[in-house]
Amino acid sequence: MKRNDGLLTKKFDKLLIANRGEIAMRILRAAHELGIDTVAVYSDADRYAPHVRYAKEAYYIGPSPARESYLVIEKILDVAQKAGAQAIHPGYGFLAERAEFAQACVDHDIVFVGPPAEAIRTMGDKQMARQTVTAAGVPVVPGTPAGTDEELIAAGSEMGFPLLVKATAGGGGKGMRPVYEAAALPDAIAAARREAAAAFGDGTVYLEKMIVEGRHIEIQLMADSHGNAIYLGERECSLQRRHQKLIEEAPSFAVDEDLRRRMGEVAVAAAKAVNYVNAGTIEFLMDKDKKFYFLEMNTRLQVEHPVTELVTGVDIVQEMLRVARGRKLRIRQEDVKMQGWAIECRINAEDPYNNYLPSTGLVTTSRAPTGPGVRVDTGVFRGYEVTPYYDSMISKLICYGETRAEAILRMRRALAEYRVMGVKTNIPFHQHMMDSHRFLSGRFDTKFVEREFSMSDREATDELEAAILATLVAHRQGQQASQIVSPGTRDASNWKYLGRWERLRR
Repeated sequence: MKRNDGLLTKKFDKLLIANRGEIAMRILRAAHELGIDTVAVYSDADRYAPHVRYAKEAYYIGPSPARESYLVIEKILDVAQKAGAQAIHPGYGFLAERAEFAQACVDHDIVFVGPPAEAIRTMGDKQMARQTVTAAGVPVVPGTPAGTDEELIAAGSEMGFPLLVKATAGGGGKGMRPVYEAAALPDAIAAARREAAAAFGDGTVYLEKMIVEGRHIEIQLMADSHGNAIYLGERECSLQRRHQKLIEEAPSFAVDEDLRRRMGEVAVAAAKAVNYVNAGTIEFLMDKDKKFYFLEMNTRLQVEHPVTELVTGVDIVQEMLRVARGRKLRIRQEDVKMQGWAIECRINAEDPYNNYLPSTGLVTTSRAPTGPGVRVDTGVFRGYEVTPYYDSMISKLICYGETRAEAILRMRRALAEYRVMGVKTNIPFHQHMMDSHRFLSGRFDTKFVEREFSMSDREATDELEAAILATLVAHRQGQQASQIVSPGTRDASNWKYLGRWERLRR
């Protein structure tokens, strides 16, 4: 059925996943559990990727650069029609928040597993989003309308510093510049315009008051096409670098039941203001006095959705597919209970000792951790080539415990077990963070990683560990990586000794 707001919902039994990597695998598995046939798409770089092998059908869509493959709407729709797919799930990134893609799906009688195009369009424009949610009674960070350089410079002097120059389009920190004094504002505006124009094709910017010592808290939403909308608690996303999230957890150390309810109700009001349907996230900035302000809405599935799934028991991806089929939400607000604690570390192919530069190459070893409370979402395997064409994230490591302390202990163990060789990863960064007193006590904000966190005091021990590991791998090549032996015997595995080293250096 097609509603007046342009949303198409109908039963479908064949789904195309317009994405790659770990999120494609996540959606494929959810669809298989629901008995839905799946179609994958792939570029040259992904010809042998796991999602291509896992799907029932797979179609080539072009060269490795995303602008020639995963970002070409016509190619995705052409494959859907050839394969007979009645629905498309965009995952996140690529075309997930392109209103024109959502509308093109509907125009071709294909279900877009996401919100209506108009909701994406409204919430994708930060100025329009601010105006819309303000009208619905949602608190927003004080800011200015978009304007000329002269108007923004005058408004900035009146607002006071520090403040942010922000692009009205896009996200991910692009087109954003912090400004701490009036003299730096003209250059910041010019730089933000250039970056926004290059990234989004729109150099429009505005000013927003900077929340000092703020936390980034987001609320997960689900809404159906029958007027029902609920929130699934909050996620703590303050540990960031250059506005890119690194570690997320649910619930937040800084949010109590009353604050959770108030933030959730405001988030639902914001979603209803744009007739939102399917999964989405309202992001808030919260100051040190626990006053919260609307930041933006992500009109898609979030990278960090697994932590919410673990503490609520709700399979968000399956719920998205059911809602897209026109069904009502299976749970009511009073049914949502947050139990336990979950933490997610984004494992990126990058060098934490060299300004986090991306690391490309062939993955020669990939051994993911297992055990109680450990989940790994990945699309990487031994022999996989990490290319410069896509995001550097190679997996998500998620650990669950009955308490935050138990979740952290499991994360420490899982990080120690994780083995990726052939490319550099940020696993040492996460290990260092799990030992940080500030992290353990929950005393951090969005600037903590960039302002106060350093890898320098860990570098010597990590270099020694890497040397030991490389020696052991070379020595054990072609043999079983680990042996089960009694401690103290002559045949004790070198991997066992490495485990002892891990414990000693902590």
